[in-house]
Amino acid sequence: MIKNPSHPKKNQRKVKQCKFTRAGLEYIDYKDTETLQRFTNDQGKILPRRVTGTSARHQRQLTIAVKRARFLGLMPYVADNLR
Repeated sequence: MIKNPSHPKKNQRKVKQCKFTRAGLEYIDYKDTETLQRFTNDQGKILPRRVTGTSARHQRQLTIAVKRARFLGLMPYVADNLR
């Protein structure tokens, strides 16, 4: 059986690039809540790497920044509609 090379393979995924690496950021600031909210869902949960495409290093920094912002009251722990 001859396979047609023009069809994409079923298990191929589009490679996502880290937004922080592309922007040249070395430190993710916990005070920048607009950026941090892009990496949380509507319930307030932190989105995983496989969804956002961030690198492992930046995902760790992002997690710490979100937790700091929550502790200081800059971001909610839970969305308003779930309270």
